Amino acid sequence: MIGDRIVAKPHHVKAAKAIFEALKSTVPGVRTAITIAGESGSGKSEIASELAKCFESAGTRTIILQQDDYFFYPPKTNHEMRVKDINHVGTGEVNLELLDEHLQGFKKSPWETIIKPLVIFDEDAITEEDLDPAAFELAIAEGTYTTLLKNADHRVFIDRNYEDTLKDRMERKRDIIDDFTNNILKIEHDIISKHKTLASIIVKRDYSITVLKT
Repeated sequence: MIGDRIVAKPHHVKAAKAIFEALKSTVPGVRTAITIAGESGSGKSEIASELAKCFESAGTRTIILQQDDYFFYPPKTNHEMRVKDINHVGTGEVNLELLDEHLQGFKKSPWETIIKPLVIFDEDAITEEDLDPAAFELAIAEGTYTTLLKNADHRVFIDRNYEDTLKDRMERKRDIIDDFTNNILKIEHDIISKHKTLASIIVKRDYSITVLKT
């Protein structure tokens, strides 16, 4: 997404390095998809960015796919949809099927150009960009609901709820902090918290990790 503000902090770097150490032996020579999921402000984008740097430094060409690009409506319009009907909040806001198809397209050969949506935040618009899957060996898909993607090989879940993430959300300045937003976050929490059981790696509140399987 164009216009997103990502500022990684030492705890994000800590988590990314730990995830890298857990997965680095499973990636070389095998086209791999990793998902990083969690609630708003939990550090998904930051950890994904730092994890990509770790793999790039190790010689693995890496692409990040942001779930934010796969919303059916651009950010401001989507917020208006939520204001009209709070029941709009949920997995139905996102074209997860398309994102999953793109992960599948990334992993299989012969590779074909992937035409993916691209959000321009400040313009509240969705355009497109072309990706060449052959140019990368690892795809990291990050976003609230990405644990549900079927074509993921490893699923990272950040175990921090909307109360834990308040400070981070305020610093990022993407969300209005009010009762309506808090209601949205509660709804998202009820949905996302159920995805934890699907994860292979848990990022704990102190940003250490628990590896369940690799």
